[in-house]
Amino acid sequence: MLFLNSRFLGLPVISVQVANRIGYIQEAIIDPETLRVIAYKIHGSLADRREGNILRADDIREISAESIFVDSIDELVSPETVLNIGKIMKLNFKLLKHKVVTEKGKKIGMVTDFSFDSLSFMVYQIIVQRPLMKSFNNPELTINRSQIVEIDDYKIVIKNDSEMVKIPLRNNGDLASFVNPFRGQNPDLQNQSEQSQEP
Repeated sequence: MLFLNSRFLGLPVISVQVANRIGYIQEAIIDPETLRVIAYKIHGSLADRREGNILRADDIREISAESIFVDSIDELVSPETVLNIGKIMKLNFKLLKHKVVTEKGKKIGMVTDFSFDSLSFMVYQIIVQRPLMKSFNNPELTINRSQIVEIDDYKIVIKNDSEMVKIPLRNNGDLASFVNPFRGQNPDLQNQSEQSQEP
């Protein structure tokens, strides 16, 4: 399932070990080469006391409509202890507010949000705010990652703008409709549930 980044930010991070909040999701750390969210910066009283306040995406145990769960506060690391995260953070890459242009140099707009896959944490779409003069018909556009040709420190280059559409994700990307991908279903329970629904 796809999530909007803006819906993910600010969610509390709960330690299952102590059943207590250790902080809040503050910012996504994205690898610009793969366009994958590899980690999140965590902010909060407990997280801020530690040397590291980085939560790897792979260490997220469970996601609900209101919280993100991890095993313990020990899942938080520093950039120095996880080399690939440290290297990416030094790049200071920010997907938001990146300019978007076509290969021919036509200005499309600026990235204001993005959606990512809840299983792989790969950025699937970028949401682009159109310039004022072009925003009357399509104020927001969705660009699939397959349209992206190149990314540098200042801009994102896409193939063309003929396949972009109005963003349809505002309702579908709501956390409340999220199906937890981290918790497997018991086949026996699933069969019982299906049988109970039969007339």
